[in-house]
Amino acid sequence: MTAPDAPGRAPVRFDEARPRALALARSTADEGFDVLLVRDVLGRFTLIVDDRRRPVDDETHERWHAELTGRLGAYVTSQPLTLASTMFAADTLLASPRAVPDALRPPGGEGRVRLLDNTVVGEDWAKVSAPDGEPSGSRPYRTAMYGFKGGVGRTTATAMLARHLADHGLVVLVVDLDLESPGVGPLLLADDQLPVYGLVDHLVESAVSDPGGLDLVANSNYKARDNLGELWVAPARGRGTDDVPYSYVDKLNRVYADIPGASFADRLRRSVEACEEAVARGDSERHPDVVLLDSRAGIHDVAAVTISRLCDLALLFGADNSQTWTGYRDLFTAWQSSGQAERIRERLKMVASMVPDSAHHSMDVYLQSFRGHAFEHFSATLYDERPADDTVSSDVFAPSEKNKTAPHYAIPILFEPGLVSMDALKSPSWQDRAFVQAAYRDFLRAATPLVTDGLVGTADSEDEGAAP
Repeated sequence: MTAPDAPGRAPVRFDEARPRALALARSTADEGFDVLLVRDVLGRFTLIVDDRRRPVDDETHERWHAELTGRLGAYVTSQPLTLASTMFAADTLLASPRAVPDALRPPGGEGRVRLLDNTVVGEDWAKVSAPDGEPSGSRPYRTAMYGFKGGVGRTTATAMLARHLADHGLVVLVVDLDLESPGVGPLLLADDQLPVYGLVDHLVESAVSDPGGLDLVANSNYKARDNLGELWVAPARGRGTDDVPYSYVDKLNRVYADIPGASFADRLRRSVEACEEAVARGDSERHPDVVLLDSRAGIHDVAAVTISRLCDLALLFGADNSQTWTGYRDLFTAWQSSGQAERIRERLKMVASMVPDSAHHSMDVYLQSFRGHAFEHFSATLYDERPADDTVSSDVFAPSEKNKTAPHYAIPILFEPGLVSMDALKSPSWQDRAFVQAAYRDFLRAATPLVTDGLVGTADSEDEGAAP
């Protein structure tokens, strides 16, 4: 049961509850107590006060309790206020690695404020961390291909970039993480080239047994320009076997579960690593240099894990419309409010996809608008605010609007109607058509050095350059 809103008082709504709860937590911390604000899956709050070194008198306890119930209405749990001294194993919560510091409160000293947010899905958006190991050392360089909205050409761009990187002598692995709508696998492989199993098979098999021995990747047999590069694909869906039905939907319905000792995020990471290891067991025994992760669109668990925990670089695709900017603003705000802006922002790069360029709709005008909107949203959420009298501090991350290396400064892909609804299997060598090369020229030139940054032994990239 939750506390009802007081009669005659306007009800507290979800959007109001969090800032109110944080304000109450900060005022409590100002009295010299470390506090943990816990939000449950329905959005209701409990404030845990660490009173183990300094007791809380009854009057103070009653005042805090009344403030919580009065200000939060229905958005408090049945125990709005809990003292650590009354809890069994209080440090299980107070020292939880899932709790994040209040981004607006200076660290150190007494009066710390932390937030533990319990959600049904999407919790990994607030858990930004660097991938294990160093690119080109113990693991390949991973790039996420992500769009808040679908239908922006992300998967086609993944296929084009994969071939281009292979032409530069790299071993490239493309992993299809769009589990609900697999696309890049069929775009790069014919049906008879698909491996028996896909990524979804590793996710379900690893939950109950040893998934070793699964046929997860296939060499596309793409003939790279220098005969050195290789292009491998790990599809979401395998081709299955002739003797039993391939139950893709039944598998998909089970992949997102956490299991004892392994969260979905951990399981997805292990599945991606299994695909990387499978490439190294191929005929050439070469480890992948680069992995392109074709992520699912939207604010979804797969995208959260891919961007926040698996990748070194995230290319964010979008069109210059209100749906794109509203969606990215929500995502950027979530990173900002959870204190993750500093960790994630330099990992990001916008891509302006399907850019018009005609006598009536100039690419330059469109890109100026796109980059302006991107700068506006990055500046409001992820960039630092530079003091008016400070123009040189290196510890302030506040790129200018015209800075071509900044996350907001989008790389363009031209709109090409010939690619709409294209059937790749009926269009051999579609990537080599002149109109396709023209559409992706600027994207490939700008994205390639971003992807290969930090790799040892990268082939020449004499034709690469910054986005126009």
